Amino acid sequence: MTAARNPVLPGFHPDPSICRVGEDFFVVTSTFEYFPGLPVHRSRDLVEWELVGHALHREEQLDLSTVAASGGLFAPTVRYHDGRFLVACTLVGGEGRQGSFVVTATAPEGPWSDPAWIDDAPGIDPSLLIDDDGRAWWCGTRLAEPGDWPEQTEVWVRELDLATMTLVGEEHVVWHGAVEGAVWAEGPHLYRLGDEVLLLASEGGTERHHAVSAARGSGPTGPFAGSKANPLLTHRHLGGEVGVANVGHADLVDDGRGGWWATVLATRRLPLGEARADALQGRETWLVPVAFEDGWPVFAPGEGRLRDEVDVPWSDAGPVAPTSLADDFDGATPHPELLTVRTAPGTTRLRLGARPGHLRLEAISRGLAEPVPHAFAGFRLEQPAARLATVLETPDAAPAGLVAGLALRLTDRRHLRFGVRIGGGAPADARRVVELVLHVDGDDRVLATADAPAGRLGLALEVDGFLAIARLAGTAVGTADVSPLSPSEGGGFVGVVGGVFVVHEPDLAGRTAHPPSAWADFDRLDLEHAPAR
Repeated sequence: MTAARNPVLPGFHPDPSICRVGEDFFVVTSTFEYFPGLPVHRSRDLVEWELVGHALHREEQLDLSTVAASGGLFAPTVRYHDGRFLVACTLVGGEGRQGSFVVTATAPEGPWSDPAWIDDAPGIDPSLLIDDDGRAWWCGTRLAEPGDWPEQTEVWVRELDLATMTLVGEEHVVWHGAVEGAVWAEGPHLYRLGDEVLLLASEGGTERHHAVSAARGSGPTGPFAGSKANPLLTHRHLGGEVGVANVGHADLVDDGRGGWWATVLATRRLPLGEARADALQGRETWLVPVAFEDGWPVFAPGEGRLRDEVDVPWSDAGPVAPTSLADDFDGATPHPELLTVRTAPGTTRLRLGARPGHLRLEAISRGLAEPVPHAFAGFRLEQPAARLATVLETPDAAPAGLVAGLALRLTDRRHLRFGVRIGGGAPADARRVVELVLHVDGDDRVLATADAPAGRLGLALEVDGFLAIARLAGTAVGTADVSPLSPSEGGGFVGVVGGVFVVHEPDLAGRTAHPPSAWADFDRLDLEHAPAR
């Protein structure tokens, strides 16, 4: 027997959906404005997980270039049928094509298809049920119009023709939530269980009041009757001092050995003054055992809450240690865990091979506060204690206004950057200064500066909870209170991603074009995590 350490997918891995194919389990999670999108993780035992691909891995598949922070790819569902994987998802916001779609692949590694856009599918959080008779059913969430209360939503179901990827037949509104006045009944999933269909949905919003409820009906279109035990899983009744909150968005899986499990999202909470705030990791993927009693799921039997460790009786895996992510940039492709901000079709911003063993980032934005694609590549912060490090070098002819280094990014409006700035804005100014800057809602707060020596610069950000220490060549330059990067402080649906960046700010003459020398080379990116305390 081995204990799965929760969260099983630490760091920004929200809205998990799970399915089993033979002996393998697969989980897909939301990525919002980040690319590549919708990571596919595989496990044989629910304890050890590996990233095997992304359902959105080509910029040509869809356009994320103009989506807002925490817009983009919402709440996917992964299912398997007749030799292929299907991922249903919704693209929210931006100037390109929006709405719900399905991508497919015969192997989880891909390649994945271009999106099949689903017409007449309003709302978010689509899910698929492939019933025993082979018919497919689409369910999703949308705002009720008119609603009986603000932010009331409704879950609707309609048949999906898998051959043409079109909705057919009559639409059925089947659920409004288990509690009178509940907001955002969302994340619905349907399951065939013998003669009945189980509907699982969350409600209360994806923060403190998040909760999982269930209903049963005679078929995919209902009518559905709610469980008398609703909500079946929540931490909202545990108070503000609880260390794990925001529990919801559950998906069920049969382990093939007589047991059931669910993946859910939850957020770790850390002390902040006399209260607590969401850890920088944001919403993560947790595992919870499930039993069935009288046809209803019971989450975490006997306890009713998430645990840091969950025993998986049939697993013989060893203890899972915190991961350390590193890319030496020697390969032909970036590390599979590296994320960029939005897509940038037709634009080169990351280049491998321009200099052996380095990643070259070419400035395509004027600053990380712009809601546009950036020259940024980063890893998810998976634990509250972590060290992010790189070595960078700017060109001898680097233009004034070039800024390059490390960044901790929550959103465009909330981030910490530590790096070198060339000049003070005048075209002929070639001064080099290392600076630590916290950006909060349009305001740059310069926390520390130091002279930048010539040549290569070794930069590191050491994070412990809500404190960050910036080091230049091992020497502390300054510290930062990064609590503004907490999702409960800064808002949004993502967690912090730490990585390298290059931008080219406007000069004093107002010129904003990026010259050919507006780039920097990075030798390695390392992210080391300490065990969760």
